Amino acid sequence: MPDIKKIAIIGAGTMGNGIAHVASQSGYQVILIDEKQDALDRARKTIEKNMIRQVEKRSIPEYRMTDALKRITYTTDWNGVADADLVVEAVFEDRVIKTDIFRRLDQMTRKDAILASNTSSIPIGELAAATTRADKVIGMHFMNPVPMMQLVEVICGKDTSDETFRTVEALSRKMGKTPAKSQDRPGFIANRILMPLINEAVYCLQEGVGTREDIDTVIKLGLAHPMGPLTLADLIGLDVCLNIMNVLYDGFKDEKYRPCSLLVKMVEEGRLGRKTNKGFYDYQ
Repeated sequence: MPDIKKIAIIGAGTMGNGIAHVASQSGYQVILIDEKQDALDRARKTIEKNMIRQVEKRSIPEYRMTDALKRITYTTDWNGVADADLVVEAVFEDRVIKTDIFRRLDQMTRKDAILASNTSSIPIGELAAATTRADKVIGMHFMNPVPMMQLVEVICGKDTSDETFRTVEALSRKMGKTPAKSQDRPGFIANRILMPLINEAVYCLQEGVGTREDIDTVIKLGLAHPMGPLTLADLIGLDVCLNIMNVLYDGFKDEKYRPCSLLVKMVEEGRLGRKTNKGFYDYQ
């Protein structure tokens, strides 16, 4: 299997900086790329703050934090992908933007480099079709927050090679994650199960079956979830939830995946959850 030493990450948002965090702590050289310098500055502060918290909790020794931070390079220059062994795309869930990124990466990276997407719902085959190396394109769907969540959903397109899968599976384990393999179907495994749950919780709120607090309490205490579905939706972002529900609905053409009209309305009004300080709950 290819020896992965340098990982480039496209997108310095919540997922991108989380992936950079765990990759650097696992001994990999990391280059975090974003077109906006302020996004890179926020990512640097977030990574440093989270690692300091790990040291304070004695999860890691201080020298490991120091070494990991030295392994991360922050840049707006895409040329940093040229010698990467693996590139992980971690931008907003937009198929046009992601497809364009994969087309660009195919031209800028070594032909033996693996191209992975942190997509939570967009077909890997669709992204692979924008490249000349479909056998080296794969999904690596990390969970949020990346440093804390153990799962990595590894999604194989129809042309993804066994070697690429084994390499990414081994890489995930080295990062301290547990890989779970999914076929390239709408929503994969995690969101095909999770998003209809959130969507149904929104229906319950819309129809007055329960208050937002009672709906969340039932799921937390009744199903032993760490947080309720409406709180989780606010954390994920209601726009992201809606995008994924639309992918499921378009992919299966089944009414059970139709997004709740309340979810659609809230997104149209800009009430997206924690990122806008208002969603199902108020975070002002």
